[in-house]
Amino acid sequence: MAYYPALSLQQSFSSSGSRTSGAPDTRAWRRNQNTIRHRFGVNLGPVSNAVIIAIMLCLLGLIYLTQVTRSSTFGYQINDLQQKQQALLSKQADLEVENARLQSLEHVQQTDVAKAMTSPSEVNYIQ
Repeated sequence: MAYYPALSLQQSFSSSGSRTSGAPDTRAWRRNQNTIRHRFGVNLGPVSNAVIIAIMLCLLGLIYLTQVTRSSTFGYQINDLQQKQQALLSKQADLEVENARLQSLEHVQQTDVAKAMTSPSEVNYIQ
């Protein structure tokens, strides 16, 4: 961090952009502006930048893979639930057929024709 004392409001610049007075290399100072410049001492080289970019790309790849596997996991769960639904629907259809069969026998036995029938007194079987 470098602190520069307050400069006069009128600073002259040459046509090449360099300062003609002995003041530090800054742009024109105005009132109520900060006169402190923060300088960071960390300078990364090209290898460090490449490593950081590679790490960031790996992290983005991992995030992408987790999202893809999560969606495929949901796809498997949906497929299992659809298979269970189909099995339950076929079981329901079978039970409806069984219910109709059992109700029809009761209906036939309750009709007037079935009530007027008599049971046979003797049964002969063919040998």
